Amino acid sequence: MNQEWSVGEKETSYVLKAAIQKAGYEADKAIIRDINLQVGPGELVGLIGPNGAGKSTTVKTIMGLMPSVTGKVEIGGRHKRYAYVPEQPVYYEYFTLWEHLRLAASVFGITEAQFEAKADRLLQQFRLTEQKHHYPMSFSKGMQQKLMLIIAFLLEPDIYIVDEPFVGLDPRATSDFLTLLQSELARGAGVLMSTHVLDTAEKICQSFVLINQGSIVAQGTLDQVRRDAGCAEDAALSDCFLALT
Repeated sequence: MNQEWSVGEKETSYVLKAAIQKAGYEADKAIIRDINLQVGPGELVGLIGPNGAGKSTTVKTIMGLMPSVTGKVEIGGRHKRYAYVPEQPVYYEYFTLWEHLRLAASVFGITEAQFEAKADRLLQQFRLTEQKHHYPMSFSKGMQQKLMLIIAFLLEPDIYIVDEPFVGLDPRATSDFLTLLQSELARGAGVLMSTHVLDTAEKICQSFVLINQGSIVAQGTLDQVRRDAGCAEDAALSDCFLALT
């Protein structure tokens, strides 16, 4: 594997920078090629593309989870800290919701006073206070997804890497998530969000990276994506998606 992961000493103008020449499960079988993207402080970048286009591979490469990679990933920001919210919730079978939050806080050195105040507030915002001492294995998919989001928001990272966050969330939970996301962007955090919910992405993302067949086919603001797709000036993101894929 030929992969560099840098967290430099100086605060940078980006919170995530990836220059991936190629990546895959085997050295001679690249799934993605020439993926170059950057997320700045306070910027929400939408990673979009059809199923099998390479979005998940891109996210896994950024996370350092792919076995064969040629390229470089840099985490910037003040603390060089990232939080990952997977599409499929991951949890410990014999830990309660509260124990999951306490574990995450302890790993990142959050004090007990800071932890309890913020954790209680997040549980209240996502309406999970009554399930505080319950086991996530008994939760619905939406409730499990809320747990993943609460852990991420608890950590206050420099960059959020979020994979299909709307799956399983009801409209109220989606609204709560977007409200918290906006406050984190205002704080200076960046977000790379992989999603199929294009109408929402069009409303909330400052820029987009559209991947098809393992490579970037359009990148930039919605106006830039429209030009790349040869679409009208008022075309929806979904129209550009269809034109490019």
